[in-house]
Amino acid sequence: MILTVTPNPSLDRTYEVPALERGEVIRADGERVDPGGKGVNVSRAVAAAGRRTLAVLPLGGAPGALVADLLDAQGIEVAPVPVAGATRSNIALAEADGVLTKINAPGPELSAAEQELLLDTVRSHSRAADWIACCGSLPRGLAPSWYADLVTRAHAAGTRIALDTSGRALLEALRARPDVVKPNAEELAEAVGRPLATVGDALKAAEELRALGARAVLASLGADGQLLVAGAGAWFGSARVSAVRSNVGAGDASLAGFLIAGGTGPEALASAVAHGAAAVGLPGSVMPTPADLDPAAVTVTADVPLDRELTEPVS
Repeated sequence: MILTVTPNPSLDRTYEVPALERGEVIRADGERVDPGGKGVNVSRAVAAAGRRTLAVLPLGGAPGALVADLLDAQGIEVAPVPVAGATRSNIALAEADGVLTKINAPGPELSAAEQELLLDTVRSHSRAADWIACCGSLPRGLAPSWYADLVTRAHAAGTRIALDTSGRALLEALRARPDVVKPNAEELAEAVGRPLATVGDALKAAEELRALGARAVLASLGADGQLLVAGAGAWFGSARVSAVRSNVGAGDASLAGFLIAGGTGPEALASAVAHGAAAVGLPGSVMPTPADLDPAAVTVTADVPLDRELTEPVS
């Protein structure tokens, strides 16, 4: 079972529009409502793969109730943590040419009692979990060290933990030695404080995160592929993608694929790449099922192409 923790979930409304024109009345061609948040997406991807998952998340108000209903409709077990503030609602405007504009609300501020209840809820369910995946930004009220505290508690319960966050929250959590962290290229560059122009640059940055405490680093490099850097070595994975429809949630699908396959070694990296590649070929934040995967399109090698320039270098 994979338990996910989403401290700042959302209700995501996506509107399909012909074009975005400031100051004008725009009539949408389509609308969809999804439960949102990186940990929520990981749970959705795990459930789509036919595996058991439990989503722990603070929920409040009518938006929170709708998030719980939407997850339940997808067969996802939810362990809600009641909070006084309303769960945030995010807006995404998807233009016909593929440009996506997002407006993310800050979300409620969690009280000290609500923060502790969130940690206790994770603890009460952690012994049944093979992995705990903690994902996304921290809501107002939670200190940057909150993830570090959660990692420490998970390890005390004997559970492996994966972390997908950024900024100071990531750096604070590294000292607690999470089993795997999953930054994208921008988050990796931010963590080491310098630009990344090649796969070799990304590899060196990942090694620095390991030196700071991460036991393994699964780095998403967008269209260029993914890196896994661990104590046993480093591997590079990539996949052929015929058409990109949406990259929303692709990184979350990758993390789910990695954990589903055991969360260690080149086989898990291959699963991560396959899930991420399948996700970008699907609309919106739809998560891939086993039928969507194309393992034959995936290549994983220990011969990391250090000199390969990144398609989208990070400055």
